[in-house]
Amino acid sequence: MTTLNKDIQDKLQNLNVFEKIIAVNLIIFFIGLILKVSLNVNTSLSWLELPSSFSSFIMKPWSIITYAFTHYDFWHILFNMLWLYFIGRMFSNMFPLKLGLNVYFLGIIFGGLLFLFGYNVIPSFFDTSSRLVGASAGVRALLIFLCAYMPNMEVRFFTFNLKLWYLGVAIVVIDVLGLFGLNSGGNLAHLGGAALGYVYATQLRKGNDIGKGFERFMDWFVSLFKKSEKSPLKTVHKKKSEKVAGYSKTEFNEFNKQKKIDVILDKISKSGYDSLTKEEKEFLFKAGK
Repeated sequence: MTTLNKDIQDKLQNLNVFEKIIAVNLIIFFIGLILKVSLNVNTSLSWLELPSSFSSFIMKPWSIITYAFTHYDFWHILFNMLWLYFIGRMFSNMFPLKLGLNVYFLGIIFGGLLFLFGYNVIPSFFDTSSRLVGASAGVRALLIFLCAYMPNMEVRFFTFNLKLWYLGVAIVVIDVLGLFGLNSGGNLAHLGGAALGYVYATQLRKGNDIGKGFERFMDWFVSLFKKSEKSPLKTVHKKKSEKVAGYSKTEFNEFNKQKKIDVILDKISKSGYDSLTKEEKEFLFKAGK
């Protein structure tokens, strides 16, 4: 049993961040399934759902994030997690993982906010009462980010190649048409995630990372749960910091690294991933880690 636990821990530690998100989604799904069967209720995870009423949302503000970890239907979670797995692998091979987390969670938040906006500003267009569940807004944000950042990159689709921007347009059109169907609120959240992904990508191409503030907030939030390591007092002799072109060495190296990433991504956008050299692929892989 000890060996089995160690094997499971080792495998979990080797998962990338998107695979860990998938694992959390699956765990919550099965918990909800167990509660549903044992308590004989339909909404066993109601405390995680995002309500359509703004007053109800104020009572559980955490739901702007937790709704994305809530699934009741097997096919719903299956397709969301498959999309997240393949898009996550593609994303992590080309971009830093923290950037991927920014896009994913900001897509979830923006999708949830647009859902609330729709139900409270134009309630006659939607059902009188509803709730939002599922990771689709975050998945849409990642997908549309890729489509907007490298629109001419080609992906294999059955027997032919398809440019990413074609796929992005098709997904958005399907979501717009879905506004007039049974899942209008869900499709509104999809469009919110897609909009965030598009804006994030277009701004990043201009050199503006709109998720930096969110990233700093998340770093601060995570640090609250880390134990502070206290060390005995000691005398510190401050050394003069060596600067290169007005930057510290760390800042200068990070600046050059990001520039190299941008050049490689631009090459992918124009000629496809297969046009990269072995060294460029290895560099992207290490940068993604």
